[in-house]
Amino acid sequence: MRAEAQAVAVLTDVGGGLGEALAIALARRGVLVAGIVSREEAGDGGPVLRIAAEVSDPTDVARAFDDIRTRLGAPTILVNTAEVYPHRDILDETPASFMATVATNLGGAFNCCHAVLPAMIKAGRGRIINVVTFADIAPAALASGYSVSKGALRILTRSLVADLGDRFPGIVINDWIPGTHAPRRNIPDGVEPRVAAEWGATLALMDAPMLNGLVFLRDSEYRQHLSFRRRLKDHVLGKSRAPVRLDDVR
Repeated sequence: MRAEAQAVAVLTDVGGGLGEALAIALARRGVLVAGIVSREEAGDGGPVLRIAAEVSDPTDVARAFDDIRTRLGAPTILVNTAEVYPHRDILDETPASFMATVATNLGGAFNCCHAVLPAMIKAGRGRIINVVTFADIAPAALASGYSVSKGALRILTRSLVADLGDRFPGIVINDWIPGTHAPRRNIPDGVEPRVAAEWGATLALMDAPMLNGLVFLRDSEYRQHLSFRRRLKDHVLGKSRAPVRLDDVR
């Protein structure tokens, strides 16, 4: 676990909810934090540097990250929190509206990864966390663009790990499902953003290479169900271990 004063985190949406709470939680732990916001919210007030940009626009993202590097330094942590959730029947979708959702939820994450990776590779370390959901496993009704784009984001994470994991083990990349759906989707068991933000801040400051590619659900490592034969094989080969819990490392 690392909480160096020189750590620089970028969150791709700090306009409210989880993104804002996570930015504040990281700032409290001594991290320099920049957040992507709308043009009306940009400014230097408070503990978070707010930079206006549209994450779906690669040129705008490149300009924003140049500004962040000039003012705070090269980002060592990227948390892709930006997303849109249109509540729209598939029959009401158009090619333009569908792809606009994909451009933000998937394209925005790729644009920001593209902006931070060169410096992370040069430094030999970095943290990337993609905030995802289980929408690809159980797509929500009236949310085709959201479900497809968030599922594709999980594939992007795995692709990044496949391409970078062996060559750059110091760049640790994870999917995180924070479960903060109560405020926006009226699901009773949702986690309050301020609670999830503490888990997210802990995860962002964990950089052990063995974490690379793991998926975290709320405060714990998430594992898909394994057959008895697979569990037995892992035990015999010494690969079995207890899931990582974020509360255990705070």
